[in-house]
Amino acid sequence: MPAGHQAPDRKAVVLLSGGLDSMVCAGLAREAGYRIQALTIDYNQRHRREIDAARGIAQELGAERHVVLPLDLSQFGGSALTADIAVPKGGVGEDIPVTYVPARNLVFLSLTLAWAEALGAADVFIGVNALDYSGYPDCRPEFIAGFADLARLATKAGAEGGEFTIHAPLQYLGKAEIAREAARLGLDAGMSWSCYDPQADGLACGLCDSCRLRKDGFAKAGLVDPTRYAA
Repeated sequence: MPAGHQAPDRKAVVLLSGGLDSMVCAGLAREAGYRIQALTIDYNQRHRREIDAARGIAQELGAERHVVLPLDLSQFGGSALTADIAVPKGGVGEDIPVTYVPARNLVFLSLTLAWAEALGAADVFIGVNALDYSGYPDCRPEFIAGFADLARLATKAGAEGGEFTIHAPLQYLGKAEIAREAARLGLDAGMSWSCYDPQADGLACGLCDSCRLRKDGFAKAGLVDPTRYAA
């Protein structure tokens, strides 16, 4: 949805991780006139900073309700974010990294859709982007389009002729553009958290893929990144 376009006053469920992308996505939903229902999945990831960030962002953006839903994906493992696997610090590569959580966005969007249907809401927002990211397959436009088709087939609302819209307003934006959007929306980027491996002293590691992408995005945007990094 183009920035500045005002939708009718209606509910939208926003998947809010606490990261920069999800914060900007929620900000765009608010700007478009939606009443935000924020959903954060506590999947027992290796740190709590994102969850704390999501709580602050939801409050700052005036979410009508913020649900933090427990879902212990550490029972499955298979990722450096949910198992005892070292977070890579060597730079963003070409292969899908071990920080990929199996089917995470598919699982999360399914839960977001379920809450939207329960609320009678037709709009779902997710902050994925397919440019400056780590190559995760569940961030691709093909995935978002496929899930939109699935939403019509998998729900009572869809079977009865209803339509769900899966909004991915950051899909074709790079991190620099996302940082600029945060500034344009008047959002405090320091409220968001991106690091996969926060240090014991509370600093972001500065070396994981997510830190590198964030730092590079702010630098390219000519903006100050308020995150405090260890490296």
